Amino acid sequence: MSAERPSLPPVRLNSEAELARDALAAPLFVRAVKLARWAGPGTRVGAGGELVEAQLPAAAEHLGLAADEDGAAYASEAWRLAVDTGLLDVTDPEEDELPGGTDGAEAAEGTDGSEAEGTVTAGENLALLTGGSPQDVLSIWLDGLDAVHADATAPVLDDFADLVGEDGSIDFDALDWDPEAEAEFLDGVLGNLYLLTLADNGAGEGPVPLPALAASMIVPDDMGEPTDDILEQVSEAMMRLDDQFRLLEPIGIVAYQPVDEALLVEEGEAADASVAGADDEDVTRYGMVRLTPLGLYGVRARMLEAGVDAPAVGDLAGKGADALLDGIAHYPESAARAEVKLWLAGYTDGAVSAAAELLAAARGTDEGAPLRRLHCQQALALAGPEAEPAVRGVLGDPELGGLARVWLAERGASDVPAPPEDMIFWLAIDTIAAQLDADGELDELQGLIEGLSAQHSGFFDEVWRVDHPATADVLEAMGRLHSDKKAAKDARKAAFKARSRAGG
Repeated sequence: MSAERPSLPPVRLNSEAELARDALAAPLFVRAVKLARWAGPGTRVGAGGELVEAQLPAAAEHLGLAADEDGAAYASEAWRLAVDTGLLDVTDPEEDELPGGTDGAEAAEGTDGSEAEGTVTAGENLALLTGGSPQDVLSIWLDGLDAVHADATAPVLDDFADLVGEDGSIDFDALDWDPEAEAEFLDGVLGNLYLLTLADNGAGEGPVPLPALAASMIVPDDMGEPTDDILEQVSEAMMRLDDQFRLLEPIGIVAYQPVDEALLVEEGEAADASVAGADDEDVTRYGMVRLTPLGLYGVRARMLEAGVDAPAVGDLAGKGADALLDGIAHYPESAARAEVKLWLAGYTDGAVSAAAELLAAARGTDEGAPLRRLHCQQALALAGPEAEPAVRGVLGDPELGGLARVWLAERGASDVPAPPEDMIFWLAIDTIAAQLDADGELDELQGLIEGLSAQHSGFFDEVWRVDHPATADVLEAMGRLHSDKKAAKDARKAAFKARSRAGG
């Protein structure tokens, strides 16, 4: 059975040290850290842990912001993040563990009849930002991302105060708001942005127009001209995403160029223009977004937590050669090479031992074995000349002998014994089977098929006898793909003989 294909292509992440530096430089995180270090015993917080309104001007001033409504909003946002990420610990006034021996009930009422306030101290995570590892920093940042994601998918309740209960709970049914569906929609958008970023081996790292991203979630794949209803849904999704990306950008996950305010006067114009094919200059006015390197890390972490198979280059380093060859089976070529290089760099027992393990893992008659052997040959090319003793050791192996001769010939090695004829045919079948499983370019596959069959006169008269599990399938493929009609017919006849032989 062939190796199971990952649901997503592998991502190349920056090092944890680089990502941690990016996390510490994210504007919202920077403000949260500043407030966590600014807070002291005299800092006043409300019952829910929020910074009391009277403290907001001082907090804004500490952050270098104006002591106005906007500055207070930014300070309040940063304070919430500091609490949510454990940079600050807040004690609820209704709890019993308050300083000074005051019990919870007395504190909740306030000794002077004022509104109850809690206490705040530095959280354990604050020290980890300077004394911990990059993994510690990233773990704290991920908590912050979760908090911001929750804020981005929450309804704006300014106009719905009557739907908030005395305990702070929200009547979502009356609000006509599904928090799970909203979170799933944003995660789907981020997932599509992740895929677009990885498209074409990373060639898709440029910004994505917001209308196209919204349309990717709304417009059915098989729809031709979008209906007015679909266009309206895309427009509504764009406006929602515009608000959400404005919230997400300060945590460092995206770089976002917001929708031009002048376009917001006519809701729906952006969606109509994008689907109708507005030029590039126009599209940029409707919002442009891209994932940052830190964003790739954050979105992948959320997908892994949700159970999505989201591989990263380097995941297979330190694992066995069997895991390596199966793991890179359907990686793009550049990602596979990078993964092999990391695997070889981490192999401590030497090149000969590494080559021997790769060759052992390449054996087999299962459906995925030909592709494993192809990747084994490519991995051995990266192992260098030191691998030669291990390669020479399998010259007599019926499954690996042809591979070994190719590797030695490419290195100009001397004293390479000529392969027996049955090994030549077996290697031809194995090579084509690997390329069929790899789903390579059709032109390249056709060239390989025609080149191999032309190397030997009477190729199809002999090849059907090859004792390889994929012989019949390969010959049928050759019959479909060979451009020469006579050769294609000969291949189909040979495939029939191979199936008859196997059935007998």
